[in-house]
Amino acid sequence: MPAPAQPLDFGILLALAYQNFVRDLRAHLAEQGFDDLGRSDGFVFRALGARPMTVSDLAARLDVTKQAAAQIIDDMQRRGYVVRTPDPDDRRAQRLELTARGKSALAAAHRFHQRYERRLAGDHGAPALGALREILGAMATEPDQTPDPRLRALYL
Repeated sequence: MPAPAQPLDFGILLALAYQNFVRDLRAHLAEQGFDDLGRSDGFVFRALGARPMTVSDLAARLDVTKQAAAQIIDDMQRRGYVVRTPDPDDRRAQRLELTARGKSALAAAHRFHQRYERRLAGDHGAPALGALREILGAMATEPDQTPDPRLRALYL
């Protein structure tokens, strides 16, 4: 991309960096055999990677309706990433868990994240990466700012 006549706005830089990160992540996952991932799958992988939960729990975590969560899970189950099992605590409920394929996809994403950070540290130095993480962390947790509830699945 040729350098613009004026420096790009900070928000544009953040958006472009994120877009490139996601593009590289999707390419990596496709190379690992996960070329069928949907936009919401990462949120579900993170949520269920922490612990099994019901559709109601997942819906609350993602801040979507139970019907929306059930549709996402139906699709992920069809693709082999999630399985429903009887909930041992409530016979009326079903527990959602990642399948071996789901756990493999989540592990591949974690490896990509680690490799991406190592590359940034190699290209720009560990102190610069540490400063970037600190700045982004501060931006993400500014006081009096309520983060988009859909992102809760990533950090709760």
